[in-house]
Amino acid sequence: MNPRKIVKKLIPRRLFAVVEPYGHLAEAALWNTLHGFPAHGLKVIGVTGTNGKTSTSFMIQRMLYEAGYKVGLMSTVGYGMGDDIKPQLHHMTNVSVPEMMQRLKWMKSQGVEWLVLETTSHALAQHRVFGVPYSVAVMTNVTHEHLAYHRTFERYRDAKRRLFKLANHNKKGLRTGVVNAEDPSAELFAQDIAHQLTYGIEKGDLRTIDVRATPVGSTYTVKSNGAELHIKVNMPGSFNIYNSLAAVGVGLTLGLEPAQIEQGIAALQGVEGRMARIEEGQDFDVIVDYAHSPDSFEKLFKDLKPVVKGKLIVLFGSLGGGDTGKRPQQGRLAGEYADEVIICEEDDRLEDPAKIMEDIAAGVEKAGKVRDQDLFLIHDRAEAINFAIQRAKAGDTVLLLGKGHEKTIEDANGERPWDEVGTARQALQRLKA
Repeated sequence: MNPRKIVKKLIPRRLFAVVEPYGHLAEAALWNTLHGFPAHGLKVIGVTGTNGKTSTSFMIQRMLYEAGYKVGLMSTVGYGMGDDIKPQLHHMTNVSVPEMMQRLKWMKSQGVEWLVLETTSHALAQHRVFGVPYSVAVMTNVTHEHLAYHRTFERYRDAKRRLFKLANHNKKGLRTGVVNAEDPSAELFAQDIAHQLTYGIEKGDLRTIDVRATPVGSTYTVKSNGAELHIKVNMPGSFNIYNSLAAVGVGLTLGLEPAQIEQGIAALQGVEGRMARIEEGQDFDVIVDYAHSPDSFEKLFKDLKPVVKGKLIVLFGSLGGGDTGKRPQQGRLAGEYADEVIICEEDDRLEDPAKIMEDIAAGVEKAGKVRDQDLFLIHDRAEAINFAIQRAKAGDTVLLLGKGHEKTIEDANGERPWDEVGTARQALQRLKA
């Protein structure tokens, strides 16, 4: 058994919550010492937030790559350098410290100058990023998530604020925070770092004008120091306007020319499992997205519902052993916006699958949906996807949420291989046949 798990069994829960971070810190310090602090010498851009971290990280990485930098990436979806991004197979954004040491050493051996590091509240609270010299910190937003671990929203938010404090302590870095001005926690993040650049659609140092949104992306103009930048985003949704604004802010902070920023963001065609459209010649839309929090649900539904011609069919589940409080919230939002809701597995882990689905269903029913009419509980995800696609008619949109890029499903028997996009394609091909 893992030594930390043995200690956890022996120490009362409240006391363990106090001493646990110090154990993580000691472990991180030891591994960094053994590996010679491999992050030193890199210039690191950290991206944190509840939603949008991955897309923002990919936009920044692509922008720097197109501008000629040797740039690495570590994110929920993948890691690597330049245009060689390998899939992230773990169900976590920031891997264990030993594995991170290996990845950092490999990147330095390849001559990486800048690293875009998607950084979670768990990694910050557990000191998994100890020794990483953050130069620029980015905050996308902070909403309800991961309260099963952090217990309160304030502890969750303050864990994310550590990224800005770490960047502020790096005297060799730019010590700049790029902050979503429209987030309620914006001022708290801004006060944690020496320099700030804020952004938003309606407020901030960087604000959008002439926004034109389509089902496949957006264009807009943003002004900075008298210059106009004309941004094209190849990913739909107002949330991707915010994500791209954060990338613009990083580009300006690093001194990129407006043309470099424009070309870099436009060069990114998409991110695996993020608003990914699946085409097999069908006359309705099938979209795969990683959205798995109430905030991401609401933003996605608000953007998508007005452009759906027919019915909106939404399929999702919830993480076992996670934040149970968000389940009825997600169910209610899906029930309010979708025409039909299908509840299935996501990652049950060791929790009773029926309970997870019932927790979600309670919120869906509160929004007025009725079982076996416009609310369906089908545990097996592949079967549920096939059911959703069989129900779709011309002009409808089928939205598959929660798994996105992930390559496994976890249940009481362990992990089994999973491919959300591949499963959807197979269902579409069966329908076509």
